[in-house]
Amino acid sequence: MTFGKWLGFVTLIVSLYILWKIHQLVLLVLTAVILANAMSMLVTTLQKRLSLKRGIAVLLSTILVISGLVGLFWIIVPSFTDQFQQLALQVIQSLERLNIWLLKLEERLDPRFIEALPNLNELIAQLRPLINQIFGQGWGLFFNTIGGLLNVLLVLVLTLMLLANPTPYRQGFIRLFPSFYRRRVDEILHLCDEDLQGWLLGVLFNMSAIGILSFSGLLLLGIPLAFSQAILAAVLTLVPNIGPVLSVIPPMAISFLEEPWKPIAVLILYFGIQQVESNLLTPFVMARQVALLPAITLLAQVFFATTFGFLGLFLALPLTVIGQVWVKEVLIKDILDEWQSNKKLKMQPIPDNLSSEALETSPKLESEVNKNDAFLPSDESEHLSSPSPQEESSDSEQWE
Repeated sequence: MTFGKWLGFVTLIVSLYILWKIHQLVLLVLTAVILANAMSMLVTTLQKRLSLKRGIAVLLSTILVISGLVGLFWIIVPSFTDQFQQLALQVIQSLERLNIWLLKLEERLDPRFIEALPNLNELIAQLRPLINQIFGQGWGLFFNTIGGLLNVLLVLVLTLMLLANPTPYRQGFIRLFPSFYRRRVDEILHLCDEDLQGWLLGVLFNMSAIGILSFSGLLLLGIPLAFSQAILAAVLTLVPNIGPVLSVIPPMAISFLEEPWKPIAVLILYFGIQQVESNLLTPFVMARQVALLPAITLLAQVFFATTFGFLGLFLALPLTVIGQVWVKEVLIKDILDEWQSNKKLKMQPIPDNLSSEALETSPKLESEVNKNDAFLPSDESEHLSSPSPQEESSDSEQWE
């Protein structure tokens, strides 16, 4: 390897190390990019329908999104708080009944067996270190909460900046690549935009369908807060495989306040909805928008969750969509496919009786040359294909 190649390799390793050290910041930037891409659909729609300037359309879109989030918060959180307070009271009453039952059981058991069991004071003494540790982490929880709020604020500011004027940021990212590949990078970014918007449309359709099915089923079963729980189930659809499991916990917990058979009915209802989503909605809706294999989706969730935490789990699917586009376009099409065609071209034998003029005018070789120059911009390809006037004069002087 030459010195330039070694220098490029070392620069790549150092860049990857720096990116890993600031991976949380990179993840926040990617979050802002994904949110800006999602909101740009609304901004573009407002610009076309209402003939608004982009700045006004961005402001109106931001107000609509924030109002929707605040409305969802006020619909879901207060109602669930009241229900879970009632559930907590019922749990306390159940514990009291359990204590009475244990006292009755204690009267019927052998006294020697009862003495071998640990009493309540011993259990409290064993749990005291754990309780002290939990309360000792209160300051850490407080600072983590403040840090989380600052991260949310940073993401919102970056999203608005990207929405207001995305062109300079896009051009700056493209300039990080070599000049002959910049046009190709712009095409790949365009494909990423299309796939992300297609994934978002598919997810919105799935969310609507799951919300309607959950609301109808819970309403038929007579479960309280059917509308709020349907909205929660729809929102948790953004996290595949794990979201449906989390969405069934609140309705099952609240159904314990009604009848003993209702928790089982709720579990069956949500299991049926999950089967409809997996076998009907996802194949016929998501497959037309963006194709993601189930195993790849699950592995991506595990990887991003273990590496980046909850935010990585939430962004696993959009990041997988982006990664799939880059792997397909760069690794497969631009490197592996071209490598194989160039290898076949080099292995092709050249006949001995073929003259140099015939070799230069061979249409097959000319097509291969044009194929290899596909990534060059138009100005650079013309510069490489046609000689300059100085070169023509020097060649003519040599022949003379």
